[in-house]
Amino acid sequence: MGWGIPLNGFGFVDFFENQYNNNMNLNTRIERHFRESAQLKLDLVNELIEPILRAADVMVQSLMAEGKILSCGNGGSAADAQHFSAELLNRFEMERPGLAAMALTTDSSTLTSIANDYAYVQIFSKQVRALGHSNDVLLAISTSGNSANVIAAIEAAHERDMTVVALTGRDGGKIAEQLSERDVLLNVSSKITARVQEVHILILHCLCDAIDCTLLGVE
Repeated sequence: MGWGIPLNGFGFVDFFENQYNNNMNLNTRIERHFRESAQLKLDLVNELIEPILRAADVMVQSLMAEGKILSCGNGGSAADAQHFSAELLNRFEMERPGLAAMALTTDSSTLTSIANDYAYVQIFSKQVRALGHSNDVLLAISTSGNSANVIAAIEAAHERDMTVVALTGRDGGKIAEQLSERDVLLNVSSKITARVQEVHILILHCLCDAIDCTLLGVE
């Protein structure tokens, strides 16, 4: 059953018909997305190998000290935070016991109560202060590097003597300036959000693989 709303009355049908008729070849656009994504990954591989290895080592040391990895981000970065936590807590590509990881983006009651009673900017930082300990790691994801609630979470992590691994885009934004010497910055120097997110997910998979190989003694 429809909503009883005449879409053409809003000009939607005419608009999309005109766009469809004037659209460039979608095959070309799709090919361009693939090529741009692949090229950016190849351009950044040498720049990112060392910080990925550092980040993996930080996380392994945390897990071996009975710490945990907390992760946060907004929008697509929230999905990446949840994806990473799932790969650790369940499994990636090798069979192993579950690893202690938690996304701070998943509990709607917690998120909405903090946003309602205090401020949206505190939705992650209050969780970090409550759950974080000195052996833990915060995985902070922001494609712009300027997400206010992620910045607040990093501040809270530093208060709790936690190490931070930050995934950013563009020039790293305010987050890059906020990190300490023991933190790890994984910056994807692109201004296109989709390209940054595509490299972020590759970085997260590299971290999962490196963590598994280190813990399981796989070369």
